[in-house]
Amino acid sequence: MAELAELEDPKIREVNVKHGDDHGVNLTQLRAIAKRLKVQQDLAEELWETGDSAARLLAILVSRPKAFTRDALDTMLREARVPKVQDWLVNYIVKKSPHADELRVLWFDDPDQVVASAGWALTSERVVKRPAGLDLSGLLDIIEVQMKDAPERLQWAMNTCLAQIGIEHPAYRARALDIGNRLKVLEDYPTSAGCTSPFAPIWITEMVNRKTDK
Repeated sequence: MAELAELEDPKIREVNVKHGDDHGVNLTQLRAIAKRLKVQQDLAEELWETGDSAARLLAILVSRPKAFTRDALDTMLREARVPKVQDWLVNYIVKKSPHADELRVLWFDDPDQVVASAGWALTSERVVKRPAGLDLSGLLDIIEVQMKDAPERLQWAMNTCLAQIGIEHPAYRARALDIGNRLKVLEDYPTSAGCTSPFAPIWITEMVNRKTDK
C-alpha cells in the first residue's frame, strides 16, 4: 500500500476522475508491480479488502481467476463502484472463471445498471466465442426496445453486443445494422483518428470489411 501511495500522480487522478475513477496510479507501473509479485491469491484478497481502487486493480492482476467462488465474484462486482475496477474484474477474472456463464445469467436482468452491464459484457463474449445456445434474435429484440433509453454503462454494453452480433453472425447483420441506424446510439461519439467509431453500423461495417480483406 505504501508503494502504491508513492506512485500516486495528481495529474493522472485528475484525468481518471473525469471518467468516474478514483485513483492516480499509472497502469503501466501497476502492471510492473504485478509482474514482480506474480500470482499471490492470499495477497490479492487482502488488497481487495482495503477498498482502495489502485489496490483492487493490483489484486485483480495477481489473483487466480478460478480461485473465486460464484458468490465471491458476485459480491466483488457489487462492491466495485469504479469503472476501471469493474471492467478489469469482468475481463480479467470473471471471463476466465468457471462460473462465468452462471454469473452472466444472474447479472443480465439485474436492476443495477452496472451489474446488468457486466451481464451484457459476458453475453457479448459468448456471441463472439460460444454463441451456441444463445437466442440472438431475442437479444436483438431487447436491444431494439431498451438500448435507446438505457443508462450510459448499460447502453454501451448493449451497443457492444449489437455490434458483435452484426460482425460475427451474417444472418443477423442486416437487422443489427437496421437497429443501429434507427436508434442512432453513439452516432455522434467523438472518435480519434485511426480508431473505429462505437456507432454500431460503422463498427460492424469496418470490422466485416477487415475480415473480408484478409
